[in-house]
Amino acid sequence: MQEVTYPGKGGVCLELTATLLADSLAASLLLVVMSFLWTSSALLLKSSRAAPALLSAARLYSSGGQYEYILVEKRGEENNVGFIQLNRPKALNALCDGLMREVGQALDNFEADGGVGAIVITGSERAFAAGADIKEMQNQTFQRCFAGNFLAHWNRVSTMKKPVIAAVNGFALGGGCELAMMCDIIFAGEKAQFGQPEILLGTIPGAGGTQRLTRAVGKSLAMKMVLTGDRINAQEAKQSGLVSDVYPVDQLVSEAVKCGEKIASNSKLVTAMAKEAVNSAFELSLAEGNRLEKRLFHATFATEDRKEGMTAFVEKRKANFQDN
Repeated sequence: MQEVTYPGKGGVCLELTATLLADSLAASLLLVVMSFLWTSSALLLKSSRAAPALLSAARLYSSGGQYEYILVEKRGEENNVGFIQLNRPKALNALCDGLMREVGQALDNFEADGGVGAIVITGSERAFAAGADIKEMQNQTFQRCFAGNFLAHWNRVSTMKKPVIAAVNGFALGGGCELAMMCDIIFAGEKAQFGQPEILLGTIPGAGGTQRLTRAVGKSLAMKMVLTGDRINAQEAKQSGLVSDVYPVDQLVSEAVKCGEKIASNSKLVTAMAKEAVNSAFELSLAEGNRLEKRLFHATFATEDRKEGMTAFVEKRKANFQDN
């Protein structure tokens, strides 16, 4: 018996123990076997070195790495609350076009996700969003704005069927205030500030600021905010009806997620009907709104969730909604 050692790539050695072979055919066979083993070991070594990089990339994607300006994940005990955090800290979350397109993409994904029943949008403790990106708009022209229907895609938040909660800490100014008002519910941190300061820049709100603000706080306060650029704080916003609740800064996001979980525990189908009915109050006359409400109420009787909800109530148990 004789030991044969074959050096492999990268310091890998393959050791074979074989009987001395006399004829050339056997020797050739031995060389073929050793070559195969050497090639296989080299491939395995290359794969093992590449694996950590591939794993790292997968983790990056799954944690929201496909977005540049926002962080996206699911929250709640049952992962049923979509969570979007604006993430341009150096610009106080100024709303550039890329950020708003990413928000729209994340909202589309959550809308299509059957496991998500509500969405929370937030920023940082310093700023929800301090406005639109002025540098991006500075050299815009009327022709480009009109032809391209500038800011039209910002409206995606307001067309969601699933409820959206804004958790506002810090500044919500200009486009930031408008983004918050597109949401269905606004929670504010104690240090939040709301305003529409576009008049100070020689323009006016362009993403619903004059319309939604007036419906939320009334003509007088809306007119004052739009014409002077003055801000209101969280308590004033609550008193005026702009926000529903005010929380300590460090509790705001968790409270918004809790609200999202509570909403998500109900029938998603019926929740969408309820949201449509409430939103119609801003667009229809009282008679027309009541008519729509009645029709949507009647429509719930075509769902299994309505039957389950009432049956659970009669049987004194928790309803098990299936969203159908």
